[in-house]
Amino acid sequence: MKWTDDRSGNVDDRRGSGGGGAIVGGGLGTIIIAAIVFFLGGDPSAILSSGGSSAPQTEQRELTQEDQQVGEFIKMITAENEQTWTKIFADHGMKYQPAKVVLFTSQTQSGCGTAQSAMGPFYCPADQSVYMDMSFFNELQQRFGAKVTEFTIAYVLAHEMGHHVQNLIGTLDKTDQLRRSGRYSEEEMNKVSVATELQADFYAGLWARYSNEREKFLEPGDLESAVEAAEAVGDDNIQQRTQGQVNQESFTHGSSAQRKEWFMKGYNSGDIKQGDTFNQLLK
Repeated sequence: MKWTDDRSGNVDDRRGSGGGGAIVGGGLGTIIIAAIVFFLGGDPSAILSSGGSSAPQTEQRELTQEDQQVGEFIKMITAENEQTWTKIFADHGMKYQPAKVVLFTSQTQSGCGTAQSAMGPFYCPADQSVYMDMSFFNELQQRFGAKVTEFTIAYVLAHEMGHHVQNLIGTLDKTDQLRRSGRYSEEEMNKVSVATELQADFYAGLWARYSNEREKFLEPGDLESAVEAAEAVGDDNIQQRTQGQVNQESFTHGSSAQRKEWFMKGYNSGDIKQGDTFNQLLK
């Protein structure tokens, strides 16, 4: 993808700061298993605590030139998200409040508790921030079969920004109320989770459409790399690769086909009103 000149001031780069902690004793296998549990909607903390302990990391290091380049890229993509969603919200009579993006290594603190690399990129509604340890993209390529490009990273960040949009318009509050009510079975709440995740994919596609119309930054292969990443983290692909079988009732993020479908629907439609995954999937 082509770079733009836009940069956001809402990126908190904690890499090399020495303020986090390192996972000790768990081993790569434990971290990978925890990441899989997280993607399937579980809580990875129990696995991580059973496999090792957390120790303070006080050593500071200078960011390499590559680290700095990654930081600039994240600032650029964050800025493009801010511009696009500011416009979409304004077009619908609303005011957009930007999210913060936190880059970290291994472990840091978030408004939702301890953020760990094993959890993958995630959005925390409590502090309206997206947390990203860039090592996730190595796992995405090596373990789940996606070829990682710059636009792969842009898609993942846009998906998490989609959750921020859901938070701002009240969608996450409604799904949380459903979960807390205790009136719904685990299978029913899994369907709500799938609808939530697929809508974030739709918003990522919508972002790509609007941002490209403004900046013309897409190059051949970019959309394909985003779709490949979406398919790689489909529940069926993860379950097949890790368990050797697929259980659709336990899906929490959607199948590979669904994730591709809703990302492309957002991109092709350019219409936020077509992103009601809840009515589509919870009939």
